[in-house]
Order: sequence, then C-alpha cells, then structure tokens
Amino acid sequence: MPVSLARDTSKVARLISNYPNAYHDFYPSRAPCVFKSGPGWLVNEGSYRILREARQISSTKYPLGSTWLSIGQSIYQRLDEMGIKWTSINPLAYANQGEAKPFCSFLLYITVTPDSLLYSDAVVAADAIQQILTDAGLSTAEVAFVESVLTYSVAGPKLLPFDPLRHPVPELRKPFTPALGLSIAPLGCPQFEGTASLYYRLSKEDKRIAILTCAHVARPTPVYGNTGMTYKTKSQRREGVVALGNASYNNAIEAMTKKITTLTTSIEIWNNVLARLGEFINGEDITITENRDETLQLIANTTRKIKHIKMLQEEVTKDRTPLEQRVIGFVLHSEIIKVSAEPHGFTQDWALVQLYDDKIDWSTFQGNKVYVGDKLSGAEFGEVMFPQLVDRAGYSYPPDGLLQAYGVVGDAEIRNPQHLDVDGDKCLLVVKNGLATGTTIGRANGLESFTRTYSNCGTIQTSIEIAVLPYDRAHGSFSACGDSGSIVLARDGRIVGLITGGMGITNETDITYLTPYWWLDEQIKLKFPGCFLYEAVE
Repeated sequence: MPVSLARDTSKVARLISNYPNAYHDFYPSRAPCVFKSGPGWLVNEGSYRILREARQISSTKYPLGSTWLSIGQSIYQRLDEMGIKWTSINPLAYANQGEAKPFCSFLLYITVTPDSLLYSDAVVAADAIQQILTDAGLSTAEVAFVESVLTYSVAGPKLLPFDPLRHPVPELRKPFTPALGLSIAPLGCPQFEGTASLYYRLSKEDKRIAILTCAHVARPTPVYGNTGMTYKTKSQRREGVVALGNASYNNAIEAMTKKITTLTTSIEIWNNVLARLGEFINGEDITITENRDETLQLIANTTRKIKHIKMLQEEVTKDRTPLEQRVIGFVLHSEIIKVSAEPHGFTQDWALVQLYDDKIDWSTFQGNKVYVGDKLSGAEFGEVMFPQLVDRAGYSYPPDGLLQAYGVVGDAEIRNPQHLDVDGDKCLLVVKNGLATGTTIGRANGLESFTRTYSNCGTIQTSIEIAVLPYDRAHGSFSACGDSGSIVLARDGRIVGLITGGMGITNETDITYLTPYWWLDEQIKLKFPGCFLYEAVE
C-alpha cells in the first residue's frame, strides 16, 4: 500500500473512531468533521449517504444585525485562549438536499487546519463556544469543528468584440473578449492566474481605463512579496498583464477542440439515421419525411457551427499564441494586502490594471456587463434568481444574457436581504462569472464570517468576510481557485463584492469569501478620487 494511501486510511479510521459521523454530517463536502455538538444528525442505514446543503442564516429568525460581530469576536478570542488554530468561523444553517426547511437553523461551522485538532480538544472547545452562544440567546445553536483549507486564488491583437446576439458560439469566444470575468495573469509569471472584474474611468478629464482585480492576482506574493506599488512616472518599469495566462489559454483552445469532436460525432450519428431512413420515396409515411428533414437540418446547423468554431480557433491561435501578444495593460496600483484592514476588519486585497487603449475595440465594448447566458437561459435565470412570483415585479432577462453591473448593495441590505429564495425565505441571491467556474449562482450570508491566517514568522491576522454559499448542490460550488478577482452581483446587477478567497478541502470551495463592494469602492476612491465605474453601455 502506498504511504499516502496508508496515511489517509489511518486518518479516516482515527476520525471515525472518535466521531462516527465525521464523513456523513457535511457530505458531499469532502471536509471531515472532527466533532459536532448537539443532537446527532440523521444518517442513512444503507450505502447512500444523505446529501447536505449549507443555507444562509434566517434574518427573520435570528435578527442579530451588527451584534453578531461582537459575539463572533468573543468566540474567536475564546478559541485563541484555548490554543485552537482555527481558520474560519461561519454561522450557517443546514438542510437535507431538496428539503425546504433546514433541520439545523444555526450551526457555527468552525474550520481548522487538517490534523491540527484532537477530538478531545474539540469537545472541550465546543462546550466553551456553546456557552458564549447560549449567553447571547442562541441556546439551540450547534458547534462543529471541520478540517478545511483557506485559499486565496489567483503588442498584439485587440481583444475580440463580444455580442452574443451576433457572434456564433459565444461561450467559446468569451475568454478572448473584454466581457467581465476576464481571465488575467502577470506577464512575468503567467502560471498565477485570476479574474478581472469592473472597468473604471480614472477621471472625467482622463481617457485612461483601468480594470479592478485582487492584489494577489496582479502581483502574486510568491513572486513580488506583499509590497504594493503604484505606477507614477514613465521612468518606472511597467509590470505587464496578459488576458489569458498559460492554463486558461490552453483550456480555451482545448474546449474548442473538444466541441468540434463532439459535434463531429453527432453528425456521424445523424448520417447513420439518414442511411436507415433511406432516400425520399413518393407516398412515404409523413413521419419518415419529417424525420429526414429534421435530421438534414441538424446536420446543416451543426456543420455551420463547426465551421464557426474552426474560424475562431484559427484566429486566436494565429494571433495570440505568443504570451507577449496577449498583453492588455500594466499594473497601475496594487494595495499592500491586509487581512484585517481598519476600521471594519475586512480584507484589503485590490489592484487596478491600466488598459492599453489599442487593445480593446471601444466601438463594440460592452462595459461592465457580466455574461450569464452561457449557463442561464431566460427561463432558467428567472426560475433560479426570481423563484417566487410575488417577487418578480419588474423582472426581465438581461438582454442577450449580459447583466449590467451598476450601483451598490449596502451593508444594511446584506444583513437584512429582501429577495425570496425557492423556499420563500429572505435571501440575497447572487451571480458571478469567473475564470475557473464561469457563471455560477449563490446565496450571500447575512451574518459575517471570520477568517484567520498564520504566517511563517508567527504573525496572526483575523479578517471579517461576507460569505457566499452554493445556491444548492445541483448547481455546484460558487467558486474555485482562479476565481479571485471576480465581481459578485445581486440578481438585478447591483454590486455585492469582490471574491478574495474561499474555504474547502479541494480546489472547489464550500464557502466563498468576498470583500464588500460598498467598502472597497470607498478605498479605491481614496487612492483615485476622480475615478468612477465605466458608464452603462446601451
């Protein structure tokens, strides 16, 4: 048996021997539970495990508002006193997949570094935290310690114009366009990839355009350290930024090749159908004629689609294969990353990339629009983002699947959302398009999460985050490594926050963390007082 497999088997046995539901409580998340307080959660007797879904805390049932911050601070201070190396604290509800009502309405989901917490210590710590929650009026709340990892993801032709109404195969074209969710990487280290989010004009008197991303995307700390920078004079060396780093460029080309293969196989199948149907014969059954005509039309449409994909593939490989040909701008400003920036304790992790004017066709530029049409049709968008008929006043599908970003979702609305989810509960429903996972939907949690980082030199930093949970298990994770820098919008296009990281045991995240945009916008305008979001494009 390989050493790694033996170690994993030993760990599983150890966790289960202490807490039998270690791999059941939060399944299908792969994050194992060291211990959970409160009544045991239902477990299937057979081979199929019950699927769980994390839900937002009900602001109606638990109207904690800003008092939650002081409660959370008491909790992490108590954990620190006990020597618990926690990495995040998340107030969540839990339901079985497909069930409207959570069976656990308040669970404190505390993550720790794998293999760092003994079962006996978890039991003692859970009792201490339970007392704090009880004193705060949350006597029925449960506490769980879960092993998980906090991550922070990360001269040539113009970017292609993007108009889903005019351009064939928009889902394959999108990576090579300036549509929001633009995949970027530093020219000097293109293996560190992330996402760019919002376009800004730097001032009314200035034609310069910049795009927002995370500082750890624009200047990865393994390469640049946490130094920050501002480009002020032409004598400074420019730190170039490319649209599509190594992996994302290769993935985009491979996606075209795979699509061509799939469509070619479909044509072969339809040709076999035609052979069985035979040539047209006068007086044949009308259904035979209709089936033949429909199959011929499928073949013609698919042949045309393959032609368009090949033309797109030829264009992007001819002009964009060399990395230098994909440079779109340079780092204008990158903040020193602060995990707990005053006065609110949010993560400060942002940068602006100034764009070269000749890299974008401004006559076709769509501005700050997020493409949701790759995964959400008009009917699907309405169904998942406006699931209640009483909550659909004024709803219309974004034209051509492009959701215009505008305005800000404020702190008060994040805490007390007014959308209604599929179960009729109040919730802030959100959407994003990023490098790693494309278009995804989720639920913002109204109560803040706390995250903790430990540096090699012993520095400890605590940050306050807005957590976004998956919409449900069927729609998958909200983000993965590489989505850092993506902008998150409410269903109507108002801006909620910037993705800075996530929590999970694999590349995909169980919980996504945002810096709220209402605060981030204030920080950007302190550095660039005249800047403003690029105007809406009709």
